[in-house]
Amino acid sequence: MKNILLIIYLSFFSLSCAQNSESKNNSNSSEEESSEIINFEDYDISMLRLIVTPEKYHNKTVQIIGYLNLEFEGNAIYFHQEDYEKGSSRNGIWVSFSDDLVKKIDLKKYNKKYVIIVGKFDMNSKGHMGMFGGSLKNISRLDEWH
Repeated sequence: MKNILLIIYLSFFSLSCAQNSESKNNSNSSEEESSEIINFEDYDISMLRLIVTPEKYHNKTVQIIGYLNLEFEGNAIYFHQEDYEKGSSRNGIWVSFSDDLVKKIDLKKYNKKYVIIVGKFDMNSKGHMGMFGGSLKNISRLDEWH
């Protein structure tokens, strides 16, 4: 009787493992098809990680916190306020806002402040005169960070 119960248990266990493996394979293939990051740890990242390993986040939607400067040919989010003040543009990411977002919010109220921002990262587009560490496009969130 114990052997029969053990066989039934192992059968259910192996079926469960097979289904779990199959669902993981299906989700991996759909993740590969999509360029979006799904894990929160990969989505909500530090600017340092974005600057150091841009290839990991290329064409992915990311959420970062940094110091925002808005000026003609210099719209960028920086790792720290000091990076902006010292002109360290490689520690900055160029930002471009959609016309729709610009119509909805007053960007001036976020200028020269720490913000949290969400957008699609492009490591090849480096902003005005190629001065920045990449760019953030299709920005869907911009909030002041306290």
